[in-house]
Amino acid sequence: MGIHKEGYRIIFIAFIFLGVLSPLSGLISMPLWIHYMIWIVLVLTFIWIVRFFRLPRRMLTPDDSLIICPADGKVVAIEEVEEPEFFGDHRIQVSVFMSPNNVHVNWSPVSGVIRYMKYHPGKYLVAWHPKSSTENERTTIVVENSRGIQVLIRQIAGAMARRIVCYAHEGNSIRQGDEFGFIKFGSRVDLFLPVNAKVKVGLGDAVKGKQTIIADIQGMKL
Repeated sequence: MGIHKEGYRIIFIAFIFLGVLSPLSGLISMPLWIHYMIWIVLVLTFIWIVRFFRLPRRMLTPDDSLIICPADGKVVAIEEVEEPEFFGDHRIQVSVFMSPNNVHVNWSPVSGVIRYMKYHPGKYLVAWHPKSSTENERTTIVVENSRGIQVLIRQIAGAMARRIVCYAHEGNSIRQGDEFGFIKFGSRVDLFLPVNAKVKVGLGDAVKGKQTIIADIQGMKL
């Protein structure tokens, strides 16, 4: 377990903030137990911030017949929908909601070439809101595997998440399980799969990025 690079600056600022507030609280006249409570809250807040930016070490053997979960969280949607931004046809949407307690690293669900990447500014509706997929701040990435199967991944900001980080660049190659982004403080990732993909998760399932199998595309034809 390590610390993600996106957390270095925030953790450093939080550490300085803790170091300044702790002695300052001792200069204010108040009962000793209140001083202790303030220090405990400050320390617990710092620990939570460090924990938020944790980077788990997970092993994965790439498999072109499977679509792997891109994020930790809970499955909040599985439905056939129209995907207008890139495909312009029907796809199976699988959405994973990440609470502030989840790991917020995003991993590529398939190996292939990045055919499309676009950032969209937008609103900050709660991540489980039906319109968050089309109205919130978001980044869309499409990866095409060696068999020509395309998977769309959409990073969506939530009510708390105010920064989406995406490392993907159009035209680059990416391996299944490679890190392609990070979303800060509560958010959602949508997957748009071919309609004949065999989904292996159910609504409400707890899933783990780079570990849980989202769908089987073995033998699937274009």
